[in-house]
Amino acid sequence: MQAGVSTACLYPKLLEDALYELAVNGIAHTELFINADCELRRPFVATMAELMSRFGVTCRSLHHFAAPIEPMMLFSVYERRVGDLIDYYKHSFEAMQTLGAEIFVLHGNAVHNPVPADFYCERFMRLAEAARPYGVIVAQENVVRCQSGSLKFLEEMKAQMGDEIRFVLDVKQAIRAGENPHLMLQRLGSNVVHVHISDHSEKGDCLQLGTGRFRIRAFLEEVYRHSPECSVMLELYRSSYRGISDLVSNYRMLSRMIAGVEKAAEETPFTE
Repeated sequence: MQAGVSTACLYPKLLEDALYELAVNGIAHTELFINADCELRRPFVATMAELMSRFGVTCRSLHHFAAPIEPMMLFSVYERRVGDLIDYYKHSFEAMQTLGAEIFVLHGNAVHNPVPADFYCERFMRLAEAARPYGVIVAQENVVRCQSGSLKFLEEMKAQMGDEIRFVLDVKQAIRAGENPHLMLQRLGSNVVHVHISDHSEKGDCLQLGTGRFRIRAFLEEVYRHSPECSVMLELYRSSYRGISDLVSNYRMLSRMIAGVEKAAEETPFTE
């Protein structure tokens, strides 16, 4: 299990500047949030890969700014749109090969215009199959404004797709949807391959770690029990922290907690 920080925390700072700021401050693992088409062009991707290599930074995942058009494209009944979006996302998959990223984060269809679960899963699988030759895993994120915001819907996806489905568990999105992130993790189990973490309390649903009421250590133990190779990415909104020192502090705290969980598991293996 590995701690990291998403470049999305630094939005709207330019991607390369956000990546540099994380890297120069010792954050060694990241998720890249792509904010413009030009950021997927080969020269730009090569520059980011060189920067990561220079500072010893690894990238686990990629999140695309085009997520809001997925309902209109991937989940459309107009077949040409589906093919167009899959072809469009192949540029992301190609970039991910260069960057060493394995997980493509998918938001999916909007909750206000739902489609049947079998239709949804068929479209998901088409995208996942297109990603596979690039060594990329498409993972469904729980997002409050999407069908995926509901644990019941995610469980239906898991029931239909079995080992073919992978999930990104976003803690703040679970709280916004009225879901319990601990329960989501228990129900989705080893199909969760990536986590976006933050704290929460009556003060807000996207807080710095240790400033809310979230049982972070217990949650990390659950993550490790089900998915020990999972990356746990700090993802905060810019209004949730004061400056880069807060992100570094949160990253170090998260790294220490993960190390503690792993050490405890080695000394006293978890039991079901």
